[in-house]
Amino acid sequence: MARRSWINPLTVIVLVLMALAIYFFGFPPQQQEQERQQPSVPVRVQVAELSEFRDVIQALGTAQANETVAITAQTQDVVEKIYFESGDFVEQGQLMAELNARKEVARVQQLKFSLGEAQRQLDRLTELRRGNAASQQQLEEQQVAVNGLQAELEVAEATLAEMKIYAPFSGRVGIREVSPGALVAPGDVFTTLDDISPIKVDFSVPERYFASLAVNQEVIARNSAYPGQQFSGRISSIDSRVDPVTRSVRVRAQLPNDGDLLRPGMLLEITLLRSIDETLLLPEKAVMPIQSRQYVFKLTPDGRAQRVEVTIGRRKPGIVEITDGVKPGDQVIVEGLVRLRDGVPVDVQED
Repeated sequence: MARRSWINPLTVIVLVLMALAIYFFGFPPQQQEQERQQPSVPVRVQVAELSEFRDVIQALGTAQANETVAITAQTQDVVEKIYFESGDFVEQGQLMAELNARKEVARVQQLKFSLGEAQRQLDRLTELRRGNAASQQQLEEQQVAVNGLQAELEVAEATLAEMKIYAPFSGRVGIREVSPGALVAPGDVFTTLDDISPIKVDFSVPERYFASLAVNQEVIARNSAYPGQQFSGRISSIDSRVDPVTRSVRVRAQLPNDGDLLRPGMLLEITLLRSIDETLLLPEKAVMPIQSRQYVFKLTPDGRAQRVEVTIGRRKPGIVEITDGVKPGDQVIVEGLVRLRDGVPVDVQED
């Protein structure tokens, strides 16, 4: 009797099933093996935390003197003396220049003499009238003569006063434009006088910020002549109208000008503080826009990148406000986003 073979169809089926089980459960699929062996992406992370967000308005303004005037002649004559030099600081009421006033002085003296003589005649006629030795008409005519001379004297004294030029307020003079001996006419400029402490600055603010403006509100000014230095001031007035063309409102601020560093005509960069809020801020480079949505990558506890959608709010240069999608304490990837995919392992680099 022939020996029966142990290989039969049932045995073959069992061997095939065992081989498949070993392949699928003993050896992971190639794709899973590749994911497990995928190299980590080097990244840098930042812990999301609440920070101070200063909501500001930026504007440009031109510095102006607190008070400014052009020192001019009021009459035509020769400059006799000048009592200032370019750039001097003068006090209010200080004599700055004097014109040749010999004719005016003589005219005043002449009128004073004539007025004195007329007044004596009036006094004599008044006494005679009491004794009926002079008529009422003579008395009235002499009174008219006295009044006329008095008016002429006042005009002459006013003309004499115009020969001297005084500082209307304290300030710093500009470049001297005339010299002694020069013939000047009404309106000819001797120099300029500026009161630059404090300094004023006018700037325009869009009407959508009108509700945020208030008198005495703090402003910060900067000028390229003083890098890194800022000048603090306050809003002194707000225009009563909004420009219908530019849709902006004119604002004036005053800045203390210790040391006379700021001068009229300077271009100033104005920063107007609207509000200070505590909010969650992230570097703008950490946000990845995809179509109309915004995403960031958070670091998971097992060291992988997790893409999450976020809602952004206000922006500043290099910084963006996150209003939803990230909470304080989350670790957000801020560098190395180019090679990141959802679920990819990462290698956190230290600064």
